[in-house]
This record gives sequence, C-alpha cells and structure tokens, in this order.
Amino acid sequence: MPNSIDTSFFKLKKASFLMLLCFHFSYAQNTSIDSLNYLLSKETTDSKKLQLLEDIVTTASNTDFKKAIVYARMAVKLADQTQHNTWQPKFNEMKGRIHANLLELDSASYHFDKAFNGYFDIDDKKGQATTLFKIGWVYKKRGDLENAMKSDLKALKLMESINNKAGIAGANTRISEDLCRQERYQEALEYALKNIAFCNKNDLNEELVFSYTNAGSAAIAMNNPEDSYMYFDKALSLAKALEFNPMSMCDFLNNRGNALKRLGRYDEALLDYKQVLKLSEQTNYKNAWITVTANLGEINLLTGNYQEALKYQLQTVQNQEENNDLANLTENYGHVSTIYEKLGNYPLALAYQKKARIMRDSTARLESDKTMSNLLTQYETEKKESTIASQKNQLAQQKIVQWLSIGLVTLLLGFLFFGYKSYVARTKSNKLLAAKNKQNELLLKEIHHRVKNNLELVKSLIALQSAQLEDSVTKDAMIASQNRVQSMGIIHQKLYQGENLGNVEMKDYFLNLGEGILDTFNADDKVKIEYAMDNLELDVDTAVPIGLIVNELLTNALKYAFPKEAKGNISISLSKPNPETLTLKVVDNGIGKTAGLAPKGTGFGSQLIKLLTQQLDGEMTEDTLNGTSFLFNFKF
Repeated sequence: MPNSIDTSFFKLKKASFLMLLCFHFSYAQNTSIDSLNYLLSKETTDSKKLQLLEDIVTTASNTDFKKAIVYARMAVKLADQTQHNTWQPKFNEMKGRIHANLLELDSASYHFDKAFNGYFDIDDKKGQATTLFKIGWVYKKRGDLENAMKSDLKALKLMESINNKAGIAGANTRISEDLCRQERYQEALEYALKNIAFCNKNDLNEELVFSYTNAGSAAIAMNNPEDSYMYFDKALSLAKALEFNPMSMCDFLNNRGNALKRLGRYDEALLDYKQVLKLSEQTNYKNAWITVTANLGEINLLTGNYQEALKYQLQTVQNQEENNDLANLTENYGHVSTIYEKLGNYPLALAYQKKARIMRDSTARLESDKTMSNLLTQYETEKKESTIASQKNQLAQQKIVQWLSIGLVTLLLGFLFFGYKSYVARTKSNKLLAAKNKQNELLLKEIHHRVKNNLELVKSLIALQSAQLEDSVTKDAMIASQNRVQSMGIIHQKLYQGENLGNVEMKDYFLNLGEGILDTFNADDKVKIEYAMDNLELDVDTAVPIGLIVNELLTNALKYAFPKEAKGNISISLSKPNPETLTLKVVDNGIGKTAGLAPKGTGFGSQLIKLLTQQLDGEMTEDTLNGTSFLFNFKF
C-alpha cells in the first residue's frame, strides 16, 4: 500500500509540474506577444513589419489560435498589398495551419492551396513539400487516404531532390502514418523503425519523436501494447527534453494514455487524458480536445462510469459531425451505442449502431469499388488473352491452307504486308497527334496560368491603389472590383491545375472564392459559409458569370447582412435538377431588408447581377422574410 501511495503522489507531482510549466510558458508567450506588438506599432518598414508579424504568429500559435489567426490575417493582407512573393506563401501556410488546428478544414485547404501555388511560382521546393505535408493531413481528416498518400510521396520526392535530411525523415514519418491508416500495420512499423535508424544516424531528434510515435501507433494496432507504451513513452520523454510546445505535448500524452489504457492501467491513462483536456482547453487546440474527449469517453465506459462516458462521447461525435471529421467516427458511434445499451436506452443504442453501420458501409463501398475495378481489369486481361488465343488458332489454320495453296498464301502475305504498313502509318500518325494534343494542352495550361497571374497583378494594383484612398465610397468600389477580378482569376487557376481544361468544378471554386472574400472583409471569425452541394462541373462560359453573381451576393451579405459584430451563416448551393436547368441558391440569416428603405451602395452590383442573369437566360427570385435568399434558375 505505501508503494501505491508513493507512486500516486509522484504522478500527481509530475502532472502539477507539467501544468505549472505550461502556465509559465503561456505567461512568457503572452508577454512576448505584447512586446512584439509594441514593436510592430512603431515600425514603418514593410519588410520589418512582416518579420515581426511572423514572430507574433509563430508565438501566438503556441498559446492562442484565435489571436494567431488575427495576426496571420494581417500578415497575409500586408504581403499581398506589398507583393512580397516570399512572404505570401509563408503566411498562407501559417494561416492554413492555424485553421487546421481549429479543424476548419475548408479554410485550411484554401490557404494551403494558395501557399503551394506561391511556393511553386518562386520555385521553393522545400516550401512546396512542407505545404504538401499539410495538404495530406487535411486529406486524412477527410478520410481520403489515397490522395493523402499521393501528397506525402510527392513531398518526399521534393525533399530528396534537394537532399533535405529532416524533410526526408518527415516524409517517411507521414508515409508510415498513411500505411497505418490503411491498416498495413507491419509495413507501417517497418517504415517507422527504418526512420528511427535514419534519424539517429543524422541527429534528427525532432523527427525521431514522431518516428517513435508512429512505431507506437503501429504496435498498438498490432495488439502489442507493451512495445507501444515503450515507443510512446520514449516520444514523450524526448519531446519534454526538446521543450516541445504544449499543443504537441497534448498529442504525445494522448498517445501514451492510449497505451496505458490497452495495458489496463486505467488510473495512469486517466491522468494523462486529464492533462490533455486541460492543456487543449488552455491553448484552444480543438483537434486534441476532440481526440481526448473520445478517449475519456472510452475509458469511463471501460471503468463502468456510463453517464460520464456518454457526456464525453456525445461531445466527440457532435464535433466530428460539425467539422466533417471522419477519422474514427465509426468507432465513436459504436462507443455511443454501447453506452446507451449499458444504460438501458435501447432505441438510441440501435440508432447509433445504424449510424456506425452506415459510416462503415460507406468505407466498405470504397473497398468494394476497388475490388470491382480489379475484377474489371482481370476481365479485360482475360478477354485480351482469349483474343490472342483465337488469333493463334486462326494463324494455325492459315498455315494448313498454305500447304494447299502457295498462291493464296502469297496473296495473304501481300495483304498482311500492306495492312501492316498501313497500321504502322496510322500508329505513327496517332502518336504524332497525341504528342501535338499534349503540346496544345500544355500551351493552354500555360495560357490559363499567365491569365491568372495577370489578373493577380491587376488585383494587387487595385489593392495598392485602394490602400491610399480615404473616401470610403471609392474605397468600397475598389475593393468590390478587386473581388470581381479575384473571382475570374480563381477560374483560370482551377483550369490550369485541373485535369479537364474545359470545365471547372464549382464546389471547390466556391470554396476558394468564399475564403478569399471572407479574408478581404476580415470576417472569417464571425461569418461561416456553407457549401450545401455536390461536386458539379461547368464549362468556362457558364462558370465565369455564375462566379461573378455569387461574388456580388457574398460581398453584399458581408457588407450589409451582419452589422457590427453580428455573427451568421451564408449558404451556397448549385444543382442541376434536370438536364435543361441549373439552379443557384444563396441564402444568409442576416438582418434582411426593410420594406420601403432605399438600397445601400451604388447599385452597380445589383445591375451586374441582373445583366449576368440575362446573359445566362435565367430568372431571379429574392426573398427577405428571414434574412435574404436569392434563387436563380438558368436554362442550361
């Protein structure tokens, strides 16, 4: 018994020490931010302002994401206005990372895309690779493991091309994680152990922490909690020695808690989880908070505290559903179902069991699609083999005929010779045509790329001009023009980035457009844009006017629908209910319009919407009952 008390006291001291360390870290960071902010207010040189903003965003990212995102927005805007090509992608990458930690995946994806394009334009391979790591992370959170692996492999090739040892180790760490998520645990463990040796050889201690973590994740998946605990504990100890920030410590504590849970050491696991809960709330680290609430729910379920388990588990699934975070959602639905069953609430237990089955079936369907694809490939192969066999039989019959009639054989050979010559000529012609088409495709992509860059230049010139204006009406008009140019630039960006040079995927386009406009009005904290639509491709001639219409409606909503600090939502949907009709709907829950009151602004935006609607042979209906709703029906 004394040993048990001494052990508990030691754990309590260790936990208190970590919290005290976090408090001092947070206090020092906030003091540092205040000092840097003071220097920023006194600085007049743009380059030095950008350097100070980088320091502030980096510092704030360790303690307060909400504060970090405010400064990151300032940095992105200043970099755009001053055309600092090296700073633009860096700040977009930083802003994307903050959104990612808040599980705002759409916003994160938008800024990571901008960062990657910026790094690509200045031929910064390391920047491209680090951004691809983050793009891969977003894919993983969305359950798209195939594209996640593609991003990580592409990043690995870039890091190898510049012989960046830390980058190579980082890529290998992520590939090991990808293999683990694909349930290829033995390969994941082998990759992690190989990376541990690589990190030790090259003194890469930070990446060594993550390699230990991956080895632990693979070991626990292979039902080896002893090895898992060893690797996770090594990762945590090394992270403490290297003074990782509190948010990283959340992840390492979570991992060790998982291993302790699997070993049946529930009290120790609970201590780790409670530390994570407190740290994640202090730092507003939403990703860690969701993970630890799920773990707290599970461990309370294992120890029979069903009401406490239900509280944490419902919080987890609610947040995952709100953020479209599919990672482990099937498992968490299953835990909620089990808890309700233990509590005797069988209808809700059944409801969550159905949710788990639907989520699992959607994943299984992906595997089924792969199986069907393999079967189709096998079928095509067998069909070709059958055709070849048939041709061989025919050739054998022709040989028999050769003995009967030499003249006929000669004639047949003549036909075959000329047929072969014709085939070779056609094949050569087809290859030349394919090469020409490829060349034209590259030229067309280059044209779209240059048009996008020219429009970006026009947008920047307008931004520079508007920054010097004092008249608010003129300034608003310039900002509106800037957004219109941006809406067309995004179209050309999507065209040269995509596989189809003639069509634009509209949901992805609206996402980029919405994020850009929210950034312009500094409104991403108070207004959320929802994209209630499936993927839909449109030709350029249709996409451009629809993009301009949505741009005008979003701009008007952000200017007038949500006065002062009012928060709200805007919903965009585009669908094709039948082959001849295209339906666009933009709805906000703002203050609406007052009857008889003259409309605000110059009226140019409204006139532009009407002209574009006529151009697409459409009709517009406006409803101002609850907020403002615009419905368009275009003849397609």
